[in-house]
Amino acid sequence: MSDLVRRAQEWLAQDPDPETREELRRVLADDDRAALRDRFGAKLEFGTAGLRGELGAGPNRMNRVTVMRAAAGLARRLGPGEHVVIGYDARHNSNVFARDSAAVLTGAGLRVSLMADHWPTPVLAFAVRHLNADAGVMVTASHNPPRDNGYKVYWGDGSQIVPPLDEEISVAIDAVGRVDELPLGSEWRTLDDAAIVEPYIAALAALPLGEARDLRVVYTPMHGVGGAILLRAFTSAGFPAPAVVEAQFTPDPDFPTVAFPNPEEPGAMDLSLELAEKAGADLIIANDPDADRCAVGVPLPEGGFRMLTGDEVGGLLGEYVIARTSGPGRLVAASIVSSSLLGRIAEAHGVGHAETLTGFKWIVKAGDGLVYGYEEALGYTVGSDRGLPVRDKDGIGTAMTIAAMAAEAARDGRTLLDLLDRQAETYGLHATTQLSVRVDDLSLITGAMDRLRSAPPKELAGRRVLSAEDLSAGIDGLPPTDGLRYRLAGDARVVIRPSGTEPKLKCYLEIVTPVERDVASARARAAEELSSLKAAVSAALAL
Repeated sequence: MSDLVRRAQEWLAQDPDPETREELRRVLADDDRAALRDRFGAKLEFGTAGLRGELGAGPNRMNRVTVMRAAAGLARRLGPGEHVVIGYDARHNSNVFARDSAAVLTGAGLRVSLMADHWPTPVLAFAVRHLNADAGVMVTASHNPPRDNGYKVYWGDGSQIVPPLDEEISVAIDAVGRVDELPLGSEWRTLDDAAIVEPYIAALAALPLGEARDLRVVYTPMHGVGGAILLRAFTSAGFPAPAVVEAQFTPDPDFPTVAFPNPEEPGAMDLSLELAEKAGADLIIANDPDADRCAVGVPLPEGGFRMLTGDEVGGLLGEYVIARTSGPGRLVAASIVSSSLLGRIAEAHGVGHAETLTGFKWIVKAGDGLVYGYEEALGYTVGSDRGLPVRDKDGIGTAMTIAAMAAEAARDGRTLLDLLDRQAETYGLHATTQLSVRVDDLSLITGAMDRLRSAPPKELAGRRVLSAEDLSAGIDGLPPTDGLRYRLAGDARVVIRPSGTEPKLKCYLEIVTPVERDVASARARAAEELSSLKAAVSAALAL
């Protein structure tokens, strides 16, 4: 008997799920060695993003055994008597994984508060601090494909775990035996709407939302769990109810109207753009399926709409929040792959600015006095003089703040595009773009990073490389991470890093261009220069 077959049979003997048991029986009966290697030749690794992967049988899939082992490892790291809040989205098996986690944790002597319904990730992040819990678990795969699910762990400060906690939990998971031998509990608190959703919406009321409310908004939750709560939050704050994309409003784990449930993906916003044209909307807002991200679209003067980039929204929100908060020690933060514009805005306003590693687990730990943080991948957290209501990405609080900003601009006879032009004239045009290369073989990414480390480029698109920084060495006080940063002549920058959640190598390009005559000319010039730089980086990757 091969080792793979033996491990599969051991897994089968402890698996409580009839669907994955049947899947594994078919694989064994067919003697499908490729399927066995795919499921048992590797395992999902628990890291700072927790677990995320395709649903199915085996340690390299998301399933009830994998989740119960994760919960048991978390219980060992926390210890009996500690309090864990559990939330879940509407993906396939999310509610099952949440209940299994509650059973394992209570069986290990911990106290559990389990959300009564599928609610957004920012509600879970808020709940951890609101309930003074020691940790939180969110069952979600965010904007991954329908076949995926995931398991994110938060600590008592309401933010996602960082090293060395992830390693400690991972070691504890590896020490877990058979899940059918774990003691299971059944006594936990169920968090209803009044216990946690109402306090969350009330906390958002403290955001800097101003007084302007006259705005026509089109909204989509992208088949996710943000819809009902966003509508309630808008109504509570006095905004008119958005026109919703009905075909995408009800949670649906199969995401039937989109090829990929991510507002950044081509085609994902087509229904929203169509409705915005019909409704004469002033603003388009989209959440991803777990509502921690927020996408924004605006009407164009010549007709039609365009989606703003994450960096454009990041700069607008940053200046808006800075102008509407007060007090000493205020701080704003962005990841190292986000635009440098936020730093220039902060400097001009006399506010502290921090660059962090990619991921909100780092952004919200930038320092005391943090009132705003963002990363270019449509993730933002907005605070007030009271601080941050959510210490993670919050697509609903962000949507409210964007709506307030757009309504205020409209009241003053301007648009968000006008505000972008004003920022370009004041701070220079910060033009950004991305290059992402998806691979089937992860060794190609490793090889490309090794080549660039051993032979850094001397120039890119005619711009001399002024410095080549290896982020794995830890620079500027940041923890080590797998990435490279090139600073180029003419105020340009390139950051290259492997994705933490997908088989991609991601490159982030920025060129800062002074506005000499008019913004339109500067944008056209920057677009050409970014295109050339993108081609040069692609050639340097040799993928």
